Amino acid sequence: MTGSFIKDNPKQAKEDLERVYEHFPRIKIRRKSQAGFTSGGEQQMIAMGRALMGRPKLILLDEPSMGLAPQLVEEIFEIVKALNKEGVSFLVAEQNAMVALKYADEGYIIENGRVILKEALKSF
Repeated sequence: MTGSFIKDNPKQAKEDLERVYEHFPRIKIRRKSQAGFTSGGEQQMIAMGRALMGRPKLILLDEPSMGLAPQLVEEIFEIVKALNKEGVSFLVAEQNAMVALKYADEGYIIENGRVILKEALKSF
């Protein structure tokens, strides 16, 4: 998961990897497994972990709940919320609007290419 991040600063890469493992302990347990042999939820966690290794300010998530069991969907969004509180912003495109809006600070619902609802979601 560390890829090219190791060559620049191995100590920082190790710290970042431990941070990823804190948010996604399941990845640490399965770290020796090939990604193709992991569940859909674990693959989503791996993708988010890889993104976090670059210390981004913004992460784009496209359909993070697709194909996941409802319990895993909640787990993924709880992690997104925790990372957001640490200063990482997320732009999420999600068909499961009710789940996405439950965790969002601000939401837009788009239908046929048009914004039909824009809300600051503290009111939901």
